[in-house]
Amino acid sequence: MTIPFSAAEAQTSAVLVINAGSSSIKFALISCDSPQPIVRGEIERLGSAEATLNWRIAEDKQAEQILAQASHEQGFAAIVACLAPYQSMLKAIGHRVVHGGEDLQNAALIDADCLAILEANSALAPLHNPANIAGIEAAMAAWPTLPHVAVCDTAFHQTLPEMAYRYAIPDALYRDHGVRRYGFHGTSHRYVSERAAEAAGLSYQNSSWLVAHLGNGVSTCAVHNGESVDTSMGLTPLEGTVMGTRSGDVDPNLHGHLQRSLGWSLERIDTMLNRESGLLGLSGLSNDMRTLLEARANGHDGARLAIAVFCYRLAKSLAAMRCALPALDGLIFTGGIGEHAPDIRRETMAHLSWLGATLDDELNQQTVSGKSGRISSSTSTAIWVIPTNEERQIVLETLAVLAAIH
Repeated sequence: MTIPFSAAEAQTSAVLVINAGSSSIKFALISCDSPQPIVRGEIERLGSAEATLNWRIAEDKQAEQILAQASHEQGFAAIVACLAPYQSMLKAIGHRVVHGGEDLQNAALIDADCLAILEANSALAPLHNPANIAGIEAAMAAWPTLPHVAVCDTAFHQTLPEMAYRYAIPDALYRDHGVRRYGFHGTSHRYVSERAAEAAGLSYQNSSWLVAHLGNGVSTCAVHNGESVDTSMGLTPLEGTVMGTRSGDVDPNLHGHLQRSLGWSLERIDTMLNRESGLLGLSGLSNDMRTLLEARANGHDGARLAIAVFCYRLAKSLAAMRCALPALDGLIFTGGIGEHAPDIRRETMAHLSWLGATLDDELNQQTVSGKSGRISSSTSTAIWVIPTNEERQIVLETLAVLAAIH
């Protein structure tokens, strides 16, 4: 194994970022002083005979490891072994957690009380929080002397005003059961809006942004003076605009209609809306925007429709988010689609000419493949492409927690 760092560099402090799912663990060891991962990897298919660990040191791919039938605990043991040469660098572990509810409004040191809060909010994210918790417990067993910090996707949106987060349903459902809009992708929205303010030479605490996070999951956000004031996702990540396999907003009575007309169960409807809809459902072909753009160019009508609906619904969502901002310093595209698909940016902005934001066609076409920059004309409202880095944001928030407790 080659360690491409000098002895001096090896003394740099680093945070290990963990994203644990039910059958996977993603990890990245990131220097406190640099956004580029020192080591990163992923364990896939935990609990199966096909479980594997793939990882890199910088850009140097390491040999795949077979971890047949490995549990979360055994997976973390393998990660510990990968990180053994860097053990002295480890300052803390930052955990991505999906749902902190109303209780975790900022990143938090993980202790018994924090774990209890995550458990209590598992009903709001039953596919994610239990897996996040399992990963936290296994990581705490692997690194018992290090501080562990929870960084929740929902935390950034806890600044939403009540008029933005409440549903027009009986009050008891909110008061007794927490049914409200929470929002997701918070680490991404915070990271790119702060980077855009820096790039524009503005104070983050005195600026206003529209953000479009476009990946397989899609959400928009209005950020004013460093705080989320509205966002498109709600109680769950299903609400909002069209996504890869998620429908986004539909008539709330669709559930009743499908049950009465087709005899579908709630489970069947839930699967359809989350896994069979969105770009995949509209196109009948794929949830991958790259595939759809190529298919559209070759005359595929389903791909044409899926892209048209995606861009129109995204523009409508951004228009709605504009209502939450007293001013607008710029619009930001980020995420896999937002960073790499200039056609989607152009077709979305075509619906938003009233914003006074005009793309520079040459800059729009050039700003791909991880490039960051302004893609609007110099006289228009600014449009930016800012590559997201949620892992780096987790590092920053983890360090802020450590600074606050020392």
